[in-house]
Amino acid sequence: MAQHFTDKDYKAEVLESKIPVMVDFYAEWCGPCKQMAPIVDDLAKEYEGKIKIGKIDVDSNPETPQMYGVQSIPTFVLIKGGEVVNKFTGARSKDDVEEMLNAML
Repeated sequence: MAQHFTDKDYKAEVLESKIPVMVDFYAEWCGPCKQMAPIVDDLAKEYEGKIKIGKIDVDSNPETPQMYGVQSIPTFVLIKGGEVVNKFTGARSKDDVEEMLNAML
């Protein structure tokens, strides 16, 4: 299951993480976000201990999406050592996302 990040814990959970992180910027009302949710949860289990995978609700956490210029959702930001290494928007296949995650390892 993917973790849930907030504006308050983002720095500690994501930017200061010892392992790479994938952040899913989503909203409850977003169709493509719902489509990606089971994939994100599966990947969170598969990459546990190697890559931290979590979500942040853009409606209740407006500061963090603004930091990354998130204008459409879902947007996925891949972060390693506090730096963005990849970013993509929209629904993707599980294989596509895995390829990006593996590139961070």
